[in-house]
Amino acid sequence: MTVSTTIAHPPVQPTDAAAPPRRALKAPKESYKVNWPLTIVLLMAALTILIPLYFTVVMALKGPSQTGGTGLETPNPVEFANFPAAWVTVGFGRALMSTAFVTVFSVIGAVLASSMVAFAIARNWERRFFRASYVYLLSALFIPFPVLILPLIKQTAVLGLDNPVGVILLHVLGGISFFSLLYIAFIRSIPVEIEESARLDGASTWQVFWRIIVPLLGPMNATVAIFAFLGAWNDFLLPQMIIADPTLQTLPVVQNLFQGEFNTDYNLAFASYLMALAPTLIVYVLAQRWVLSGVMRGAVK
Repeated sequence: MTVSTTIAHPPVQPTDAAAPPRRALKAPKESYKVNWPLTIVLLMAALTILIPLYFTVVMALKGPSQTGGTGLETPNPVEFANFPAAWVTVGFGRALMSTAFVTVFSVIGAVLASSMVAFAIARNWERRFFRASYVYLLSALFIPFPVLILPLIKQTAVLGLDNPVGVILLHVLGGISFFSLLYIAFIRSIPVEIEESARLDGASTWQVFWRIIVPLLGPMNATVAIFAFLGAWNDFLLPQMIIADPTLQTLPVVQNLFQGEFNTDYNLAFASYLMALAPTLIVYVLAQRWVLSGVMRGAVK
C-alpha cells in the first residue's frame, strides 16, 4: 500500500502584472483664479522693456537707407557691418577696458567697505557713536547728488584724482550709505552666538568678520555687487564730470559721440548700445540666483 503525500503550497497571489490596472489617484486640482487686471498691468510693464529692446536690435541690424518709417520694421537685408564700424568709431575696446576697470574696482570697494562699516555698526549698536553713524548714513540718502557734484569736481582736480581712480573712489563712497543699510539689516539677523563661540577659540575681530561673517553674507554680497555693477557700468554723469583725459573715458560717455546737433547715426549708435548691453546681461544671468535669494531673505526678515 502506497501512501501518497501531498505538499501543501501557499496560495499563489496574483502578481502586479496580472492585476488589473489601478486607476491612478489624482490629487485634487487646486483651483486658482487668475487676477486678470494685475496680469494685464504686468504685461504692459513687460512691453515697456521688450519694445525698446526690439527697437534697439532691429535698428542695429539696419542700414542707413532703412532708418525711416516707424523703426519697428524688420531689417532687410541685415547689416552686421554696423558693429565693427561702431567699434572703430568710438574706440570701443579702449572705452570698454576703462569701463571694466572702473566697474570691477567699484564693485569690490563697495562690497568690502560697506560690509565692514555695517559690521561695526551692527555689532556695536548699544554705543552712541555707532548709532549716530547709522543716522548719519541714513541722512546722506536724502542729499541730492547735483548739490555735491561741483565741490567733488574741484576736490578731485586739486588732489589729482580727475581720472578713473577718482571715479572709483566716488562710487565707493557714494554707495556706502545705501549698501551699509542693507548689510546692517542682514548682519543683525545673524545670531551673535556664532561669533561668541569663535571668540572663545581665540579669534580676533578681523578673523570673526573675515572667516565667520563674510561667508554668511553671500546672498547680500551678490545683491550689493549687482547694484554697484549697474551703477558703475551705466554711469554717465560722474565720469563725464570727473575724468579730464578723453582717452580714459568710459563707454556711456564716448557713446554720446553719436548724438550730434546736425547729425545722428542711429544704426551705429544702437549697434554700440547693444554691444555695451551684453556684459550687463551676462552678469545678470550669472548672479540673478543669488540676487533673488538675498532679496527674498531680506523680505522675510
